[in-house]
Amino acid sequence: MAASAMVLDPKPPCELPPSLPSTRSDLNSGWLEQSSSDDDDLYSRLKSLQRQLEFIDIQEEYVKDELKNLKRELLRAQEEVKRIQSVPLVIGQFMEMVDQNNGIVGSTTGSNYYVRILSTINRELLKPSASVALHRHSNALVDVLPPEADSSISLLSQSEKPDDIGGCDIQKQEIREAVELPLTHHELYKQIGIDPPRGVLLYGPPGTGKTMLAKAVANHTTAAFIRVVGSEFVQKYLGEGPRMVRDVFRLAKENAPAIIFIDEVDAIATARFDAQTGADREVQRILMELLNQMDGFDQTVNVKVIMATNRADTLDPALLRPGRLDRKIEFPLPDRRQKRLVFQVCTAKMNLSDEVDLEDYVSRPDKISAAEISAICQEAGMHAVRKNRYVILPKDFEKGYRTNVKKPDTDFEFYK
Repeated sequence: MAASAMVLDPKPPCELPPSLPSTRSDLNSGWLEQSSSDDDDLYSRLKSLQRQLEFIDIQEEYVKDELKNLKRELLRAQEEVKRIQSVPLVIGQFMEMVDQNNGIVGSTTGSNYYVRILSTINRELLKPSASVALHRHSNALVDVLPPEADSSISLLSQSEKPDDIGGCDIQKQEIREAVELPLTHHELYKQIGIDPPRGVLLYGPPGTGKTMLAKAVANHTTAAFIRVVGSEFVQKYLGEGPRMVRDVFRLAKENAPAIIFIDEVDAIATARFDAQTGADREVQRILMELLNQMDGFDQTVNVKVIMATNRADTLDPALLRPGRLDRKIEFPLPDRRQKRLVFQVCTAKMNLSDEVDLEDYVSRPDKISAAEISAICQEAGMHAVRKNRYVILPKDFEKGYRTNVKKPDTDFEFYK
């Protein structure tokens, strides 16, 4: 009864989680909604990327057009620069930089100008005393000239050798010790603890071999050889002479080891006096710049100075003092032995007859220089050529000797 009276409650139905669709239709509809939203996002992103690509294409076309315009402007600018640099230009000297676009230059007229500097010029090349090209009308600085632009200052190659010079044995030894050894064996002077000579003075009568021996030493040492004549430093405008002196020493330093040979130095190095004219004062300024350069250049740089003159007695004492010209080498007229050596060198390649006796001319008491001996041999050869002979006879030498040594007293009568 109790069992029959008991009523069993029905079991409640199983409920799905609220997050899951209760039916298949709900599941399909949710998936469709999600895929539709993803497609919308992708489509909008695609449209955005397409717009960005179109914008980039437009920018590319614009950049290409600008590049074409800039290339045309560059070509026009290059043509303009060539036109500016092609007209006859004025040579000047750069003095100092004011700012990035302007500077001060000195012209050949002696005036200084504040000028504009062409934007294409490398500013690192603009150093004091540099040679520059100025526009003819505006004086604008349009080009920088190389250091070797000054035709009066250049490196020379020498073919003479010490063996090509007859005699001068003592002079050869002295100039080797003063010039050649410091350039080729500088370590010897360091080990001994002394400074090599800075400069050498060659003096003596004309035609005794001073210039030729200096060139022979340059060839024997393979050093750069810079030859200038003293009168070349005397220029028309003030300041040009001292500038040339500075350029000579600068060129020697850049090409060290080098030898500077100043021939006829008495043109600029005579003893100073109370100058009355501007020309004399300018010559004295050149001398003072030369003295400064000889005292100022670094001894570690292998640069040697050789000077030659016929009038050593007229030179300024400040130039002759030790420390500038440490070695003074005299070139006297050749004695009998020196004459013989010079004749042998001069006639080494000449076709002489067996009858030619050179000792006869060597033993003659006339005082003749090495240049006169060379002239005697040349004149003898010319006399043989005049007679259509291939052999030089004694009479040819006699003719050459009389022509160069035994001058008649009637020469240059119009000067008397």
